[in-house]
Amino acid sequence: MKKIRVLVIGCGNMGSSHARAYHNLEQFELVGIVDGFKPNVDKFCEWAKKEYPYYTDFAQALAELKPDAVAICTYPNSHEPLAIQAMDAGCHVFVEKPISSTVEGAQRVADYAKKLGKKVVVGYILRHHPSWVKFIELAHKLGKPLVMRMNLNQQSHGKAWDTHKKLLNSLTPIVDCGVHYADVMCQMTESKPVSVNGISARVSDEISDTERNYGQFQVTFEDGSVGWYEAGWGPMMSTNAFFVKDVIGPKGCVSICAKEAASDKKSDDIDSHTKTNTLRFHSADVAPDGEFAKEDEWINTSEEPVHDELCEREQLYLYNAIVNDVDLTRHIDDAINSLKICLAADESARTGQTVKL
Repeated sequence: MKKIRVLVIGCGNMGSSHARAYHNLEQFELVGIVDGFKPNVDKFCEWAKKEYPYYTDFAQALAELKPDAVAICTYPNSHEPLAIQAMDAGCHVFVEKPISSTVEGAQRVADYAKKLGKKVVVGYILRHHPSWVKFIELAHKLGKPLVMRMNLNQQSHGKAWDTHKKLLNSLTPIVDCGVHYADVMCQMTESKPVSVNGISARVSDEISDTERNYGQFQVTFEDGSVGWYEAGWGPMMSTNAFFVKDVIGPKGCVSICAKEAASDKKSDDIDSHTKTNTLRFHSADVAPDGEFAKEDEWINTSEEPVHDELCEREQLYLYNAIVNDVDLTRHIDDAINSLKICLAADESARTGQTVKL
């Protein structure tokens, strides 16, 4: 088996999860970690029971370690330049979502990967989750148009709120979190998004006057489908109906009934954000007497993978793309498309105008 030698840059929440995947998977050799905060790396090495080479300088690490691939798990506004730097050094790239903080930057990464023949995998973790794949599959049985309702409001505090405040320097919640759900909507409709409306608000005195820690958008698709997404961060956020994931069509509806994820104390727990627990499939078919013809179908997904297992699946997807030379054009185009929707939502929120795509 060909082992892929990988360097991780950023060893915070997501970076440590991906580093654990590389440590655990026999397909990879974790050759080093780059991070400006050594305690993050010390904590990971303590977990791994192994002292991995530590760097604060990305260029030095690339030059000395000569990895085959780089995992970029830093703040979003650094993703594009780090991906370009990694590819210039001859590396394939795994980059956490979003691929860039701008559509133009994301396209530059895609174009550079094509030019150099490098694989770029974007961290859209829900694409590797069997329950979410099933959710999308069931949505395809509902007819058109679809009405999609999703949110993820996080009552974050302590370390999680500190992380969110740093993220606000790069992107708003409706972009950073929203790209996942815009991507899900695109997969459900298999249609082109045509317009976006957004609103946002600053509901914290701890962030700058220009930052917004709450937002919502509505997207319209070419086939008439519509989607709504809402996201907010901070200790002031409500946990009432903060985890809504459902889709409605002429033939019925399907909903994620995530009892564990919807616990008041887990709204900022990263492991709960992918949990589904149960899918409820409702048919709109009615009998001659006007009553429903079918009972709702409850699909138990309690055996679904946890967050770190999903990270391993993402990295195996990267491995397969590298060793089998998989064409990732559609993958990266989809990542750009969902980013385009969310950045249009931000633009609409700032200007008060509908953004046409």
